[in-house]
Amino acid sequence: MTDLADRPVLTIPVGERDHILGPENAQITLVEYGDYECPSCGEAYFTIKQLQINLTPRIRFVFRNFPKSTIHPHAQHAAEAAEIAAAQGNFWEMHDYLYEHQKHLDDKSLVKYAASLGLDSGQFKRELKDHIYAERVHEDFMSGVLSGVNATPTFFINGYRHNGTMDFLTLLMAINEAAQLQER
Repeated sequence: MTDLADRPVLTIPVGERDHILGPENAQITLVEYGDYECPSCGEAYFTIKQLQINLTPRIRFVFRNFPKSTIHPHAQHAAEAAEIAAAQGNFWEMHDYLYEHQKHLDDKSLVKYAASLGLDSGQFKRELKDHIYAERVHEDFMSGVLSGVNATPTFFINGYRHNGTMDFLTLLMAINEAAQLQER
């Protein structure tokens, strides 16, 4: 692991506004800045699932939106869809559904996904059309910019940016090193 002093840090700490899976007192907090239309984020989604299976209850996972709309035309609406679902108590279900169907993120598909998750379809359509959660998505995006995020996915392990590859073994090694530092 490189010297932590050389790494960018998470400038906005994990808090109540975040989408969090895992115990608050977990040894490791893994924050992802992700884009639902990004192929690399799609690959990382499955890696994160593996990490959660292998490291529960030691890991707490946090997802923050970082839609790169200039290269992924559906990313912004997909992020807003996840936030609409969050307001209806289904963030993680929508998050998973978006990654598992990331080749189909047009508005018509998003509405279909919302219905399949049992969300209020009328409210979902209105809020998506009116961009009710665009500011919330923008806040996540700007927190990433302040933390030095410029690509997706970008991970922070216990507040420090992970600069290695995103494969399972590399992330697991980085997490284990962070856990060892935590124990000192």
